Amino acid sequence: MSLFVLGDLHLSLGEDKPMDVFSGWNDYVTRLENNWRRLITDEDTVVIAGDISWAMKLEETLTDFRFIHSLPGKKLFLKGNHDYWWSTKRKMDDYLQENRLDTISILFNNAYLADGYAVCGTRGWFLENDTPEDVKVLNREVGRLRMSLEEAKKLGGELVVFLHYPPYYRGIECSEIMDVLLEYNVKKCYYGHIHGKKNFRLAFEGEYKGIEFRLISCDKVEFTPVLVR
Repeated sequence: MSLFVLGDLHLSLGEDKPMDVFSGWNDYVTRLENNWRRLITDEDTVVIAGDISWAMKLEETLTDFRFIHSLPGKKLFLKGNHDYWWSTKRKMDDYLQENRLDTISILFNNAYLADGYAVCGTRGWFLENDTPEDVKVLNREVGRLRMSLEEAKKLGGELVVFLHYPPYYRGIECSEIMDVLLEYNVKKCYYGHIHGKKNFRLAFEGEYKGIEFRLISCDKVEFTPVLVR
């Protein structure tokens, strides 16, 4: 059993919002499926780090979710900034159960054990201004990350964090998120959200303050799941 991660699938199989119009995204669903089936077995786990489906409502995700369910392995979903369909964990769990999507689980204020790793994470946030609403969102995400890490500690295994937003980007850190990662002695952090060659150059990959960071948005990794271990 191995642990993989991939971010920003941006599926729209049930919607009319194809990503093929963007540079590098041509025929991306076929490329994604071929790479996934080449690497992933039913014993593996894949974290999907946000921006999963363009659907606006949970009940509109079914075509996209069925496609993901059809792929090998267990899948752990965390929220991205474009996952407008995201709801309470109870409602999402019920929806998955009702539609027999039993290879998919929700990572939201909780944690999972996979391949010796305690998998935890949240959407994250990057404070670009100090409006009360922005500060409120950031504080909520910090709380969710801390809750996930606390649940992960109960499972044993090495802590590994998955976020949608980068905690360190363009030489600037989101100190509130970074402080939590450092407090819990996290050594690996994977994130998505960043797209396009110009922005890839601004994203940080490597070790920063003792934490290994890697960008895993689909177009950055050629629509190929990334092995964590």
